[in-house]
Amino acid sequence: MSSATDRHEAVPAATFVLSNRRRRRSHAGRFLLDALLGASLMVVVHVFFIQVSVVKGNSMEPCLHDGDRLVVDRVSYSLGGVGRGDVVVMRYPRNPDVDFVKRIVGIPGDRIAMDDGVLYVNGAPCDDYGSIHDRQDLAEFTVPEAQFFVLGDNRPISCDSREFGLVAQDLLKGKVRVRFWPLANASVF
Repeated sequence: MSSATDRHEAVPAATFVLSNRRRRRSHAGRFLLDALLGASLMVVVHVFFIQVSVVKGNSMEPCLHDGDRLVVDRVSYSLGGVGRGDVVVMRYPRNPDVDFVKRIVGIPGDRIAMDDGVLYVNGAPCDDYGSIHDRQDLAEFTVPEAQFFVLGDNRPISCDSREFGLVAQDLLKGKVRVRFWPLANASVF
């Protein structure tokens, strides 16, 4: 009659080697599965929820600078309204394959005008965005439904609604939420 310890001693060493190989394969398979799930989740978040954008050009100075990295919220405009003063990433109306970063200064129903470079919204001066002024005039008009009037903060060099007209709501990709690079200028909008 053999005892329990005798039975363990009788197990060949090859069984332990096979068991260790199965465990290693199991860990490698689990790692691969976790990596694939993580990558898939990142793609879904990037496609549907957030976008990372890089500012190209100087049209949003002094607020944003060439090379700044931004996190863009792609969901908020689907759930709520667009606000005056929002900094947005939008498709350029003349070439929707190109993205622009601009500030919304006129929402539907607003009366917009410019006199000697001063922006007027609904009859009141409204240049509290720290923008760089130019001397342009713009006759008063009312922003229609589902349209927006956008300007760059660096008005003398900005290609914006003064040049390409109003921006349809479906061209707005999302609201800029965070500048994360360069770290010294990191900020929340």
